Amino acid sequence: MTPTAWAAPGPLDRARLTRLLQSYGVYAALLVLFVVAAALDGSFLSAGNVRIQLFQVAPTLIVALGMALVIGTEGVDLSVGAVIALAASVVPLYLGYGAPLAVLIALVCGAVCGAVGGTMVALARIQPIVATLSLMIGLRGVAELINGDSAKPVTDTGLLGLGSNGFAGVPVMAWIAGACAVLTALLVRRTTFGRQLVAIGDNRRASRLAGLPVRRVLVTVYVLSGVLAALAGAMIVGHGAEADPANQGLNMELNAITAVVVGGTPLTGGRVRVLGTVAGALFMQLITAVLTQHNVHTSYTQLVEAVIICFAVYASQERGTR
Repeated sequence: MTPTAWAAPGPLDRARLTRLLQSYGVYAALLVLFVVAAALDGSFLSAGNVRIQLFQVAPTLIVALGMALVIGTEGVDLSVGAVIALAASVVPLYLGYGAPLAVLIALVCGAVCGAVGGTMVALARIQPIVATLSLMIGLRGVAELINGDSAKPVTDTGLLGLGSNGFAGVPVMAWIAGACAVLTALLVRRTTFGRQLVAIGDNRRASRLAGLPVRRVLVTVYVLSGVLAALAGAMIVGHGAEADPANQGLNMELNAITAVVVGGTPLTGGRVRVLGTVAGALFMQLITAVLTQHNVHTSYTQLVEAVIICFAVYASQERGTR
């Protein structure tokens, strides 16, 4: 009997392996990073450190969920950081009427900002990057005009509790972020709106010819992104106990896009991976935390993040091609 020769993986096997890596790579990377971080630092798994990581990742995750919806339509929202700054400047103005009303007004402001951006994209047909870039610049200026040149301390116990309290050992901010993730997943997978969103991102022209409400869906997506960004802004103010629009929300749009792309949502639209976005936000947060805890210079941390982003974008393009 002739022994069976070892055969190298064929094209189909390599394609399958590539698909598995693209679909589940972020989860495997997150698990490996978690194990390595725990092995290098015995205090990494301590309750205090876990709470710190959850506090830091919650606002980014909330913004990234809105960004994932926008990217799913083959768009991008660069104004989320400025919306955070605007929410940070608006909340202190209405804290005298109670924290719930102040946060609600901030959410309304976020919805209005999103509606403006969505209208520019859907009705005026301005490219998303241009429309939201103009909003990013303008809203940041408005926020600083409202708040003034210096940071304002916040002493309202209700808002401070939103940013510092916990339930069952988990920060309230993390519970809110988790609830937003669940609702976003249900919206994408279980509603007609979610299916329309994905279809529009896959082929906008075909969706329009098929009679889908393309303009309405696009405006709604940007409104949701603005509301989530404003919610993150209110949480940041509560956690930091101050309103500082000049610094709060800076680079948040980049962090959100990174979490979405690393999580497997392609920049070409047509797909929204909510769980992947959650994993992507956690992965990037842990990367930063591990490197910082081991006294790695910020420059090297940024280089590592840049390499991860490039790899994720490449994988996303390969996924779209296949």
